[in-house]
Amino acid sequence: MVTQTALSTDEINDYLEVLWLERGLAENTLAAYRRDLTYTAQVLAKAQVNSLLQAQQHDLLQVLDQRRLKKLSPRSTARWLSTLKGFYRQAILQQRIDNDPTAQIDHPKLGRDLPGTISPAQVEALLEAPDVETPIGLRDRAMLEILYASGLRVTELVTLTRTNVNQRQGVIRVIGKGDKERLVPTGEAALHWLDRYLLEARPVLLPQGGAVLFPSRLGRPMTRQTFWHAIKRYALMAGIAQKVSPHTLRHAFATHLVDNGADLRAVQMMLGHADLSTTQIYTHVANQRLKNLVLQHHPRG
Repeated sequence: MVTQTALSTDEINDYLEVLWLERGLAENTLAAYRRDLTYTAQVLAKAQVNSLLQAQQHDLLQVLDQRRLKKLSPRSTARWLSTLKGFYRQAILQQRIDNDPTAQIDHPKLGRDLPGTISPAQVEALLEAPDVETPIGLRDRAMLEILYASGLRVTELVTLTRTNVNQRQGVIRVIGKGDKERLVPTGEAALHWLDRYLLEARPVLLPQGGAVLFPSRLGRPMTRQTFWHAIKRYALMAGIAQKVSPHTLRHAFATHLVDNGADLRAVQMMLGHADLSTTQIYTHVANQRLKNLVLQHHPRG
């Protein structure tokens, strides 16, 4: 593969620095933007376009065609195009280019993807899968309980510190996307397992003490990948056939709240969604579940 030019690298770095300074985007978001821009620069370099700022509309349409040939998903392509549009908007504001080469390129049409979720019974089986007689199992039970009770993102969960949790008030202070802070309530069951974990398991896993709430076996902050593998293993132990990830429990948290009549704006605040439209997808999940129940059980379904 042709390596992107140093010129494009500088352009990408300059743009990401602006995003970091002005919008305080999370590292994972910046990394995704970098991947999209780097990919574009590499494809353009093959066509002898050695700078993103030199690209014309027909150049970017060729990149778009390559994505279609690779059968990349419309959602992935939409994200890629959004990244490019943001890059060129910033370049125009900085007066580095006169015309936006993405202005006439339309976003691909997207269907509404309903997030995967699991039933309350499956959640219970998943929560009960860890061996709570071991420090690791007790830690994982507490993490799963908090994930389901509070709807945290996996990154928010693994980066929690001891001071983020107010057990007396039953709330967790979460630092979410863009370093935005929110307070999320958690339930009595989650607090019970958290109390037991702090009393019995954390001193074993972190005998020297420290800030991290859920340390790894080595006493270090846990990675997202480590917890993802753990939850996948527990799903198999619980006999759950469908794919389960940490985000599945976040979806289950929101779906089960909406199923039981929770106010959508309250769910939005707990999830940390900037826009209510993002949260509204869970009303479609609930409606789809009701439709499936009718199809399965109604005599004229």
